[in-house]
Amino acid sequence: MRVLITGGAGFIGSHVADELAAQGHDCVLLDALLPEAHGSLPELDHELVIGDVTSPDVLRPLLSTVDAVCHQAAMVGHGVDPFDAPSYARHNDLGTAVVLAEMYRAGVSRLVLASSMVVYGEGRYRCLSHGVVRAERNADDLKNGLYEPRCFCGDFLVPELVPEDAPLDPRSTYAATKLAQEHLASAWARQTGGSVWALRYHNVYGPRMPRDTPYAGVASIFRSALQNGESPRVMEDGRQRRDFVHVTDVARANVLALSSPRPGFEAVNVCSGSPHTIGELAFALADACDGPTPSIVGGARPGDVRHVVASPAKALEVLGFEAQVGFAEGVREFAFAEQREPVTSS
Repeated sequence: MRVLITGGAGFIGSHVADELAAQGHDCVLLDALLPEAHGSLPELDHELVIGDVTSPDVLRPLLSTVDAVCHQAAMVGHGVDPFDAPSYARHNDLGTAVVLAEMYRAGVSRLVLASSMVVYGEGRYRCLSHGVVRAERNADDLKNGLYEPRCFCGDFLVPELVPEDAPLDPRSTYAATKLAQEHLASAWARQTGGSVWALRYHNVYGPRMPRDTPYAGVASIFRSALQNGESPRVMEDGRQRRDFVHVTDVARANVLALSSPRPGFEAVNVCSGSPHTIGELAFALADACDGPTPSIVGGARPGDVRHVVASPAKALEVLGFEAQVGFAEGVREFAFAEQREPVTSS
């Protein structure tokens, strides 16, 4: 295959390019090199075009040469404040709409879309009396240091694994734009007969993560603190459960999806299947770095969710994907892995 990777110079996109090359495929990378997403640019052994996915004139000549598109380009993260909303909508949703339109023009029918577990919102919970219910966290509970969601009956809920057919309930601007990407891609697949795999990434970590940016993931934030000789600050009580999946596993999932076209739209969790808490990540990184003990600081940001842990079963069934990098091994490697240094926009 020859594959266009949008966002191909980024954290995940660059690893997808490496995995494609390792398996004998060819790729061309398209990236706008946004400073807030990238930090410093790593060395790349692939063809790179600097440009914006919202530009049909940039996309058109690239799409005329490829068999498939791996759409990684996005503005990511929790965001700083609601003023971020137009940027998220432009880069994530307008960008996806333009990519899909130009794929149709070029006759390219195979897409792998980088989606996210954020589309699930507060994960999946069960009340012992009322079964599976939609979870909301109470503002008064949060102020009092009670972080678990409650049922409408008042009882605390039990978290469960989230399957791909769970109700979708985005809780942030970023999450809303990721779900909109899925809807756009699903509509495109119906209209064109194309193939779309929407890979719902969980908490991806590993080499080449950008550091010291407000849009970085929690693994990068903790690692940056330790690198600066500071104690990682863990919000709430540190017992929030997540699935931390290594970037090389995520890259492998992308190549499996690119190699497995099927008509229509299919969403798949890309996760390790072994959940850990945010606190466990902070303490494991601190131990590996021989750094300061993490501080549990309490508090919760608006839009933060308590537990999001997904089922890996469908990815194994339909893609043959199973994560290979264990938590302990991956965290030890990440403690000393290359990170992208911050850069300032001109």
